[in-house]
Amino acid sequence: MNHPSAIRIFFKTIVARAYPRFVGSHRNLTWLVTETLLPLIGTIAMIYVYRALHAPARYLGFVVLGGVLLAFWQNVIWSMATQFFWDRGGGNLELFAMAPTSLAAILLGMALGGVYMSLTRSAAVLLVASTLFGIGYSTASLLPALGIFVLTVCALYCLGMVLASLFLFYQREAWQLADALQEPIYFLSGFYFPVRSLGAVVGGLGSLIPLTLGLDAIRQLVLPGTPQFVPLAWEVVAIVVQIVAYGVLSQVSLRYLELQSRQDARLILRST
Repeated sequence: MNHPSAIRIFFKTIVARAYPRFVGSHRNLTWLVTETLLPLIGTIAMIYVYRALHAPARYLGFVVLGGVLLAFWQNVIWSMATQFFWDRGGGNLELFAMAPTSLAAILLGMALGGVYMSLTRSAAVLLVASTLFGIGYSTASLLPALGIFVLTVCALYCLGMVLASLFLFYQREAWQLADALQEPIYFLSGFYFPVRSLGAVVGGLGSLIPLTLGLDAIRQLVLPGTPQFVPLAWEVVAIVVQIVAYGVLSQVSLRYLELQSRQDARLILRST
């Protein structure tokens, strides 16, 4: 009997875990309001703040691009980082631990299943806000900007797999810490203002989050006159390094979780 290869199992797992979320998004369309219109209102409100301050037009673009990547950050947090924590409580983690596949494939499938909603939300924020307020972008560097966007999302997903291990291992402590750091992460990533405004020390600390460097690089390309935090080439190299570093770290942490769940049952069985 021929057994499927490990690569085939990996990709089939991704498809299997992404499919229910993609199909479920079409069965309950209320997410169009909660995940698209409500975040759009928050972005528009911040745009009015800049307009009231008579800020340069490119600052309105800062807000819009921040709202675009914010959707992917929240997808990473709620569709990857917290997923195993909820699956443990729902009894699914036992099945994941026994399945002849990798936990990384399961996480990627769950995250990719939510990409459809993230893309819809990002497109709505970009198109509606840019049209309403007449925000223009430089199309000459559009392709490099899209490339950096893809690299940033990849780095975010690798970071999300690391966070999934931490959330599951430390349980409520990690959950409370992540909840407390939610707004500071928005600040450190420079969602609504130039990253250079943070200064070298705070900006360097925020650069551990792929969003910080990715946002700054995209703004430099599509919004001429953006204050430069670090040279564009350095930011691209740093994002690639983060993909490798967080990718390796996620594999180490997930393998450790598998070892604990299969040998000691410390992460599956809860004490009474």
